[in-house]
Amino acid sequence: MKELNRRILSILKEDARTPHSRIAVMLGADEKDVSAAVGAMEREGIIVKYSALVNEEKTDAARVEALIEVKVSPMHTKGFDSIAEDVYQFDEVKSVYLMSGAYDLCVFIEGGSLREVASFVSEKLSVMDKVLSTATHFVLKKYKTDGVILEKSGAAQRLSVQP
Repeated sequence: MKELNRRILSILKEDARTPHSRIAVMLGADEKDVSAAVGAMEREGIIVKYSALVNEEKTDAARVEALIEVKVSPMHTKGFDSIAEDVYQFDEVKSVYLMSGAYDLCVFIEGGSLREVASFVSEKLSVMDKVLSTATHFVLKKYKTDGVILEKSGAAQRLSVQP
């Protein structure tokens, strides 16, 4: 990958709304070259999506997020890829990763309630062929996401413990 592309990606990862003209100034490059490079990276699938990072706790959206560890029996000729494809087809699924360790897949999902998440796990995920077991972990609070601290505060607020 060209150095210009790497530097453009670095800027867009920090703020996807940075205009091409500003990127050109930051890099000492021609705006046409920056626009052409961004367009090429979009066509090649290097840049897949532009998005906003939202602190959901400051909205009125009632969303429940969970991380589900999934142990599977890999398919003989397709390994883990075929199972991962089946899992990521569900609308509730936001991310799927192949992992090392005790579990094979790490699945991040969103639902409107704990019941919705539990239903997804019990009725859709755990009943799939090749799924051996799952372990569900609910996200209780987010402190930092994608390198961004969501709430900056002073000293940690702890409750006093009394006998």
